[in-house]
Amino acid sequence: MITTDVEYRGTTVLVSVGGELDEESGRVLRQALEHVTPGERVLMVDLHGVPVITAGGLLHLLDLHRRAEDRGLRVLVVGWQPQPRELMARTAGLPGPASATADRYATPGFRRLLAERAERTRELTESGSGRVPAGG
Repeated sequence: MITTDVEYRGTTVLVSVGGELDEESGRVLRQALEHVTPGERVLMVDLHGVPVITAGGLLHLLDLHRRAEDRGLRVLVVGWQPQPRELMARTAGLPGPASATADRYATPGFRRLLAERAERTRELTESGSGRVPAGG
């Protein structure tokens, strides 16, 4: 089960996420932007409380990122724990567990690439093969 705590601090919306970010997390993450006004400029998503992300959860996070940018918000995702960081790097096809995926994540092209690969990973997992593609 995932939880969110949304705080408004000046022009920044801080969304603190807790629990496993998975396929069922979409509704909760969509609600994070419900009360954003034109006065807010930054969405900061804090993942310190997220020890595990699945491919479906990564897709929901990417969707939140895209929707926030569509509203003109600059998006920062902080507090990446080891498993989510490794899933991000593996999905993106970047070498090593300490890859700087968070820096690359901000670009729309990289976000699209991640979304495509996360979708393939989710489909493979659902089909039962359980294999995660190694970057392509």
